[in-house]
Amino acid sequence: MPLRRRPDPNQGSGISIGGNNTAPIQNVVGQNISHTHQTSHLPPPTVTPETLQALLTTFRTTLTENEARLPHATALQALTDDIERTLTTPTPDSPRALQSALQALPALVTGTAVQQSGEALAQALAGWLG
Repeated sequence: MPLRRRPDPNQGSGISIGGNNTAPIQNVVGQNISHTHQTSHLPPPTVTPETLQALLTTFRTTLTENEARLPHATALQALTDDIERTLTTPTPDSPRALQSALQALPALVTGTAVQQSGEALAQALAGWLG
């Protein structure tokens, strides 16, 4: 029985057809695709003021329900008040205030009972700010 030579795993494209596979990768019509790069760009989800307000309300409700167990409950309440005030009465500094809230929120909610609603609010703020 003849011995078959195993393909060297370090050679070729990672697709084993037996032997050493060092030829360029081609698609089914024979076009060389070895140096092709594929990317995708999706538009960010649209965040409406209603969506942002609903997420803020959900976060505030979750915060109230879990207030006794949260180490930063007072800071989170102040943050939600600031977000609400900024959304209801915008000023020229509103984008900066929302950006500050966006930066602070994830660190304050990580590992807490309000993490899910806090992260959802942060993602919506990021989408709102673009």
